[in-house]
Amino acid sequence: MTREDIQAAIAQAAQAWVEGDGDRFASLFTPDGEFIVPRDCWVGRDQIRQAVIDYASAYSDVKIDIRQIVVDGNLAVVEWHWEDKENATSQHNQADDAIAVDFQNGLISRWREYIDSKT
Repeated sequence: MTREDIQAAIAQAAQAWVEGDGDRFASLFTPDGEFIVPRDCWVGRDQIRQAVIDYASAYSDVKIDIRQIVVDGNLAVVEWHWEDKENATSQHNQADDAIAVDFQNGLISRWREYIDSKT
């Protein structure tokens, strides 16, 4: 994959989260891809798709600002700012995330996200 291909895949992933599109997000992964966030891990497209669907049913007004993407071979490190609203409480949340994304044959094989909601 080229640097541009990887950057485009990250942008597609962000847009899928904004739209709550589990199918689109999951399609970016290998069949056995891993999506890892603090305290949770989903393996395979079906689990990854469901994670987005579950999130989208509980949160809205998602905004993602990609701050930077650093690419080294088939690895991308992403920094983005995330905002959302919890539907049950109307609480607005924001976090700064660092994400390590491994690519294999044009698809994401591993997405490991570190979330800072405190600073």
